[in-house]
Amino acid sequence: MSDKKTDENYMSIALDLAAMGQGRTSPNPMVGAVIVKEGNIVGKGWHRKAGTPHGEAVALMNAGTGAEGGTLYVNLEPCCHRDKLTPPCTDAILGSGIRRVVVGMPDPNPKVAGKGIETLREAGVQVDVGVLRERCERLNKVFTKFIVTRMPFVTLKVAQTLDGKIATSTGESKWITGPEARKHGHMLRNFADAIIVGIGTVLRDDPSLTTRLEDVENARDPERIILDSTLRIPLDAKVLNVQSKAKTHIVTTLVAPTAKIKELKKKGAEILMMEGDAIKLPLLMEEIGKMGLINVLIEGGSRVNAEALRSGVLDKAAFFIAPKILGGDDARGSIGGSSPESLDMAVPLFDMRFTRLGEDLMVEGYLKKPEEYQPGRQQPSDSVAGLQPVAGLQPAGGLPPRSRSNGHRRRKRHKK
Repeated sequence: MSDKKTDENYMSIALDLAAMGQGRTSPNPMVGAVIVKEGNIVGKGWHRKAGTPHGEAVALMNAGTGAEGGTLYVNLEPCCHRDKLTPPCTDAILGSGIRRVVVGMPDPNPKVAGKGIETLREAGVQVDVGVLRERCERLNKVFTKFIVTRMPFVTLKVAQTLDGKIATSTGESKWITGPEARKHGHMLRNFADAIIVGIGTVLRDDPSLTTRLEDVENARDPERIILDSTLRIPLDAKVLNVQSKAKTHIVTTLVAPTAKIKELKKKGAEILMMEGDAIKLPLLMEEIGKMGLINVLIEGGSRVNAEALRSGVLDKAAFFIAPKILGGDDARGSIGGSSPESLDMAVPLFDMRFTRLGEDLMVEGYLKKPEEYQPGRQQPSDSVAGLQPVAGLQPAGGLPPRSRSNGHRRRKRHKK
């Protein structure tokens, strides 16, 4: 096996290890590491969750003295900064006697950003960068988006018929897709930090918004976020009464009745108050990022889906398409609002993937390219060209002028 093939083989193992932390490491990246000496794996590990040892540290502990003189394969540049719960991985690497480090991609965190590689090289360690880089970048797209913009990575999830309908004219939608597609949808929840729906979905379907995966060990529920500008949510709604470790957050506006806010707080809900009479999705995403929720799933109805698309907050879309034709102008389409006037204004997707799930087809694609996640760059507040606003939600524009001078006045949070 050539040196390149050897490096790719061990990096692939490191990537598989890193992926074992999917949905559990937020706001940290997924990191896997493999230590090889004389053609044998002497240590391996992965980062399990924030606050626990990083993948490199775990692999080094497993290898013990066997790491000396070996090669470390890691999908992300080792950290070198000290303002965190765990010590720098560069210190552990240098103390182990590792002679060579193979890095999949540089760390986009401005606190690292090549400094970890430089630290190792200055100490005499050979460092090679870029092995299976595309796979490494794909694995940590969520982290990359968050660490350079402080905004969550947002995925739109839609279950629809072949002709783009998500419900009949009466609102019936259970079930459009089959069990395999629905199970995969619950896997997306298992990996997400938060799930967003509009009040229309709560009133129509009364979902619990939990993760139901009986055969998955340690499956978890995402935080539930309900968009409800006037607090129409019933007190007996499942999202307010479900047995779950995850919190329920109600996003509302200044027009919401104070008495209802008090009742919801008694139910254990957390209230996120936004100024004005409409919910602005880009500003909401800023608040979600501040909460440390970096991987967000939107499972809205046609109105919320349309506003998420129009506002520019989406990074990825996952459409679960059933081989059914519903028809009818009065059936509910997956994306509501007004249509753009020209096909040139359609929103393009790239890096498409197609997966068969039972009788259904999952179509995935990205709405943003990696180069759009640049340090200091925030999510666009301007709307996507050609897509018109949806009543009740307001994605574009900032807060009132009096709020711009003091970030603490952007919203008021009522805690339980």
